Amino acid sequence: MASIVRIKRFVLTPPKILVLGFAAIILAGSFLLSLPIATHDGQGMSWLNAFFTSTSATCVTGLVVADTGDTFTLFGELVILSLIQIGGLGFMTFSTFIALLIGRRISYRERLLLQEALNNPSTQGIVRMTKMILLFTIITEFIGAVLLSSRFAMDMPLKKAIYFGIFHSVSNFNNAGFDVMGDYRSLTAYKEDPLVSLTVCTLIILGGIGFVVFSDLLENRKHLKYITLHTKIVLSTTAILIAGGTLLIFLLEMHNSKTLQPLSPTGKVLASFYQAVTPRTAGSNTLNIPDLTHPTLLLIILLMFIGASPGSTGGGIKTTTFVTLFGAAWSQIKGKEDVVFFRQRIISSMIYKALTVILSALILVITVTMLLSITEHEGNFLKIMFEAVSAFGTVGLSMGLTPDLSPFGKIIIALTMFVGRLGPLTVAIALTKRNEVESYRYPKGKYLIG
Repeated sequence: MASIVRIKRFVLTPPKILVLGFAAIILAGSFLLSLPIATHDGQGMSWLNAFFTSTSATCVTGLVVADTGDTFTLFGELVILSLIQIGGLGFMTFSTFIALLIGRRISYRERLLLQEALNNPSTQGIVRMTKMILLFTIITEFIGAVLLSSRFAMDMPLKKAIYFGIFHSVSNFNNAGFDVMGDYRSLTAYKEDPLVSLTVCTLIILGGIGFVVFSDLLENRKHLKYITLHTKIVLSTTAILIAGGTLLIFLLEMHNSKTLQPLSPTGKVLASFYQAVTPRTAGSNTLNIPDLTHPTLLLIILLMFIGASPGSTGGGIKTTTFVTLFGAAWSQIKGKEDVVFFRQRIISSMIYKALTVILSALILVITVTMLLSITEHEGNFLKIMFEAVSAFGTVGLSMGLTPDLSPFGKIIIALTMFVGRLGPLTVAIALTKRNEVESYRYPKGKYLIG
């Protein structure tokens, strides 16, 4: 009897398209940054360094193997800025914007891709939400650029100040952390400047809260009591993490002669606030990271791991994931079966998903830390773990290890940034075959836990 051979067609699901799309953008950026016109020395970056930088920009991280301001020409910096903007908002958002400009109708498949890219619960109103995102981004980045340019103009020529204002506004709103100040200084020269510190922090927070939240607040602006549970959890968690982080950093660093001690009382508060905000996947800094005490560094690692909120320009496991698992643990401690937030019960599938995301992230960070411990002989363990979490959270903060990474270390960190930007769960779904729903269930089993 003749055998029947089934040839299964390769199906491009939304997660696969997102993974392939980001990969294509990274490769295009790598090519442009390797061109002689991209660097001051006229030789271009090596392919590996160009690939690393392109990945860092597209995944809005900010880890750099060479200082951006000292290495790249205007062309190279504009390539990086374009990658940041596309990577921050997502290539599907940009594709939709172009389609709308030329008057093309958005297909249902494209709406599904937007839903996946923006982490939206449904396709309903997704095009309208995309328009709102683009408008909100343009307005926010413009205001940020104006405020920063006005301050930079006091220290540099006007044209340069305007360019610096635009670059740092786009970079920080997209939670990228790239800067063009030179000599790896980031914004340390402005650690006591209220205008720069508060403007940048506001950009980081607005970019990291998530576009779903802003859409919800806009629709319910006249009746805030109707905002969704997601918005309530994101706003309350963000406020607690920033306030708690600011207080702890202030207490831990107030007697550190290399960080807060020499600053004025206002400067201490501003620097503490900035350093509590920036680990939420932004990456710029006003305090020199290697000078921070070990307790502060561990706190920053935790904040980087948690990251921003779903549907935002930031990375990490996300605030809602952290809160969901924390709520489940607290319910178990109190002997309650249900997890309840704001008088609403959380369904069990969300708890399973949160557990999957956190476990996947922990496995990734542990694996990357172990691999870097093998390949990077000159880095101490804390520095290596800091680098691994920063890459996963697409933060960009570093204790100085990035420029000294080995070729293998650069590849590891680049892949970690890629997975961190898209999310471990999205990448896993894209690379694996989803099983069909089983038509049967096994009997229940019990065993001891703890």
